[in-house]
Amino acid sequence: MTNPVRRLLAGSMLFLTEFAVTLLLGILGVVGFLALGREVFDQDAATFDAAAFRWVRHLLGPRQQWVEAVTFLASRNFITVAGLLLINWLLLMRRHRWYSLLVPVVALGSISLNLVLKQFYNRPRPLLPLVSASGLSFPSGHAMISASFYGLLVYLVQTHVRPRGLRWLLTGMLVSIILLIGLTRVYLRVHYATDVLAGFTAGLVWLAVAIPVLKRIENQVKKRFRQLPQSTEKQPE
Repeated sequence: MTNPVRRLLAGSMLFLTEFAVTLLLGILGVVGFLALGREVFDQDAATFDAAAFRWVRHLLGPRQQWVEAVTFLASRNFITVAGLLLINWLLLMRRHRWYSLLVPVVALGSISLNLVLKQFYNRPRPLLPLVSASGLSFPSGHAMISASFYGLLVYLVQTHVRPRGLRWLLTGMLVSIILLIGLTRVYLRVHYATDVLAGFTAGLVWLAVAIPVLKRIENQVKKRFRQLPQSTEKQPE
């Protein structure tokens, strides 16, 4: 078996292993979140959600087109395209090829976990939304995906951007995008504020589980891969 084939098989097995292990640990990691989230349906949460609708409307003012543009930044279509572009860019950088596996694992895991959580709670969306929205409400998929995907970008920026000023500027921009996405979901009345807070929490928990676990798996696979025998094909004399 030639080296390119072995590398392809090793990369495929690494992706499947990382995704399965981190998804399992991610589910276990949100058990505490699920227990705390049961309180979302009490009267205090209902009062909080109603007040949040009024506060966000006052904060952002009359409906503006930029609100829908911001919320689009966490849509599945946009995240899919952005994720593929990021993966292609990382593949061109030999030092950071591991991140080309980290991106889809984090994104797909976040979406999968969100679907599991929505079915667990089965909470309907708010009445009278300003835009069409389907599916269940708790936790917010946009909030969860934005926290995990843009949170991953924050991790990459903090890890690899050297100039201090640029590093914190990019970090501030990414954090602002995450927060604005959450605000727009409440503003458009497609989610309650508690949906958004739960989505942020679950996304960050998933990211906190995924990154160290994937690093450990990567290190183990690299050690084994280095021990693979070299190609036994005869070299021309």
